[in-house]
Amino acid sequence: MKSFLNRILLAAVTLIALSAYVVAAKRVFYYQIKIYHYKSTAQENTIDMYLKTAYLPALRRAGIKEVGVFKPIVQDTSDMTVYVFIPLQKLTDLDKVDMTIIKDNIDAQSGKQYTTAPYNDAPYTRLESILLKAFTSMPEYSLPKLSTPKNERVYELRSYEAATEALSLNKIEMFNDYEVEIFSKLNFNAVFYGQVISGSKMPNLMYLTTFENKADRDSHWAAFGPEYKKISGLPQYQHNVSKNVTLFLYPADYSDI
Repeated sequence: MKSFLNRILLAAVTLIALSAYVVAAKRVFYYQIKIYHYKSTAQENTIDMYLKTAYLPALRRAGIKEVGVFKPIVQDTSDMTVYVFIPLQKLTDLDKVDMTIIKDNIDAQSGKQYTTAPYNDAPYTRLESILLKAFTSMPEYSLPKLSTPKNERVYELRSYEAATEALSLNKIEMFNDYEVEIFSKLNFNAVFYGQVISGSKMPNLMYLTTFENKADRDSHWAAFGPEYKKISGLPQYQHNVSKNVTLFLYPADYSDI
């Protein structure tokens, strides 16, 4: 009897330890957002052709199957942009992906107009990169469940800057404890939530929510207000955002997301 009880106890301890290991081992994604800055339609066409026929196929060959390509609904004509969202299972995948693309002869051929552009006819004015780590409350990205044509959709990319690193972590805690749950309950179709670990506007976090169209977006935020009011006044979450930058985007016709 004693031996039987010992075996049950050992099995229980093993199960608990295994469960803890599974929780601890649950992968947390990293994200790269590449921002192409350009000034002419010719540059935009070159960027689109490269991304569609060379870069995204190369990423897929490297094991990254779902990549988002987005453009502002209203472009700043003095500095036009294309946003590329790349999910990474490990941060070290970033180097592996870059090396794969460099060595990929097929990529070099299909993107020749981009890769061999001369110094006085560059395909962009500048290229920017932001690296993020997914929030624990949503450790993996999600594909939006939308039915409208891509050119009608509204994707809302927000960046919340904070005065200090501690206050930024406090805002992330607020998301993990409350806000992500509210967004999920109200079906904001979030693609990701992430802490910026390398970028020009640190400390900050970024997230992307998606909607069928502008009316759908406005109705969702109207519903969010009363829910957010319940937590916005909590003393532990005061002054944790110093600047909110909001961009309204739509997915390119060749975007996976």
